[in-house]
Amino acid sequence: MKSLRPLLFFVSMLLIVVLAGGCRSAQPESTGPRAIEGGPTATPPPTDTPAPQSQGGEAQAFFGEEFDNALSGDWKEVLIYDEDISDPEKATANAGNGKLSWNIDTKDFAHYLFYGAYSYDDVKLEVSADNRGVNNTTVSLICRADPEVGWYQFSVTNSGLYEIRYIEKLAEGKFKKNHIANGGSMAIKQGKGVNEYGATCQGDRLTLYINGEKVASLQETSFAVREGQVGVGVASTNSLPVSVDIDWFKVTAP
Repeated sequence: MKSLRPLLFFVSMLLIVVLAGGCRSAQPESTGPRAIEGGPTATPPPTDTPAPQSQGGEAQAFFGEEFDNALSGDWKEVLIYDEDISDPEKATANAGNGKLSWNIDTKDFAHYLFYGAYSYDDVKLEVSADNRGVNNTTVSLICRADPEVGWYQFSVTNSGLYEIRYIEKLAEGKFKKNHIANGGSMAIKQGKGVNEYGATCQGDRLTLYINGEKVASLQETSFAVREGQVGVGVASTNSLPVSVDIDWFKVTAP
């Protein structure tokens, strides 16, 4: 693992979340999007769990975040949307009082937070997501991310579907979505309520967990990304409003 500095830049891109049954090999989709990246206000993280900021002021590789305070400067936000469809002024993500609250009232909008202090090879991500909005909300876990190259993304909707994919950056700031696996799972609690999602990136194997149940595990050798940042995100499709409270987010060794 090695330290990284947060990267702020403006690029154009489109990310369309598609969840369908079955598994298939990588297939590209791309159009012209718009993306905005920026960092949240830096404040100390919570101290009741291992947190991203150590006493020496140096970011930690493995940690648990319970969002008692605003996010530290090690986090970087990335907004992905089509400016002809989405209004970024109608989307917010705020940390504090024991939760990270996402509220999105615009269609086809994705809001991500990347932890930029470290680059991880083998890693396990876990999140607790409390859906307070419509029954078509997507929560994503991200591993091995490089803003200049792409990332692995594990997405779950509370309507009962999941998808694993690789988001690949192309020239001129465009992105294409490469589907790796998708399907449905009875382990997903539909409607309002809390779901716990987990994902591991270990060697060439990607594994998705939903409420403690392993729902997908496969070898990925088409893109063979070996390390990168981690992150979490929430996205809307056509059903509004989207309202999700993230109660905690954990980064550990698999």
